[in-house]
Amino acid sequence: MSGRPQLGAVREAFAPWEDPAVRPLVRFEGVGKSFGDTAAVRGVDLSIYEGEFFALLGPSGCGKTTLMRLLAGFETPDAGRVLLGDRDIGADPPHRRPVHMMFQAYALFPHLTVAQNIAFGLKRQGVPRAEIGPRVEEMLSLVKLEGLGRRRPDQLSGGQRQRVALARALAPRPRILLLDEPMAALDRKLREETQFELMAIQQRLNLTFMIVTHDQDEAMVVADRIAVMRAGEIVQVGRPTEVYEAPADRYVAGFIGDVNLFEGRVTAAGGGRVRLASDDGAFDAEGEAAVGDKAWLAVRPEKIAVHTEPPVGGDGNVIAGRIVDYGYLGDWTTYVVEASPGRTLRAARANATRLVDRPLGVGDPVWLTFAPSSAVVLTT
Repeated sequence: MSGRPQLGAVREAFAPWEDPAVRPLVRFEGVGKSFGDTAAVRGVDLSIYEGEFFALLGPSGCGKTTLMRLLAGFETPDAGRVLLGDRDIGADPPHRRPVHMMFQAYALFPHLTVAQNIAFGLKRQGVPRAEIGPRVEEMLSLVKLEGLGRRRPDQLSGGQRQRVALARALAPRPRILLLDEPMAALDRKLREETQFELMAIQQRLNLTFMIVTHDQDEAMVVADRIAVMRAGEIVQVGRPTEVYEAPADRYVAGFIGDVNLFEGRVTAAGGGRVRLASDDGAFDAEGEAAVGDKAWLAVRPEKIAVHTEPPVGGDGNVIAGRIVDYGYLGDWTTYVVEASPGRTLRAARANATRLVDRPLGVGDPVWLTFAPSSAVVLTT
């Protein structure tokens, strides 16, 4: 898709939340919502900015879809306010909000053609008849479905139906588009392609997108910022690199990607560096904690190097073990290494060269190393 190579640079430069003079487009202020005795959303404070691709990420039942439905108007908050600009929209019905939602099931009308599905919202909106046809053609071109306007949904592939649902949601030109697990029904390859197409469409239209997903990889690819949720609360908000490289706590570290956690006590601290004594050994890490604190070091598998000989010298942490399993993923191989009876660690190695015979296998002794700068110090 045209413009795709520039997306990364454009998104890296986009950071309105860092400018105190920029007002958020959407604000959740102390928002709470319960269903019976179950609190789905608990005192959420959250800001989303115009032109942002924002992701709500968390496991099933964490409250992310409820938060989206509160913005769409399908639910009303029990506490707090939902503001669009500076106006409280809590009393506005869904059809009075400049917000459109693309549902996980797509919800296309089976008796209508593709073009009629896309035009449906425009007719309800009262768009003049003369404008509807050109707008539908514009949307078909935007989602690369030119020439398919006369087909019905049952004559389309799953990926094409997803595009029709997207075009229908975009046709009324909402200020905010809400996407509820929009790619859950697509196969992996098509899902990855669609992620980049969604990003390109969002940039081209300069709209605000908010996506709900439990897929960490999906959120990392598409979002400018991610809000990680747990039990109805926001645990951390940040750029994908921030929540991955600097998780706020063990929950975020474990939920976003794979991680090795070393639990122990801080025995030395100073100068932005700590030493942790654990059952796995004594390790140095860059971070802040007080001597005597209980702490955890979080180390991603790809930050751990695998050696077939004991490393000599260097400012790093070393663990000896043996390979008990491995998984070949094409671009990466993940090794499961037993460091002590019942204690396994994961290390990932990029398959940078084409190998005929695998150099490492089950039972091989290895030494794992990681730099102090590769470990994140967590106290919760």
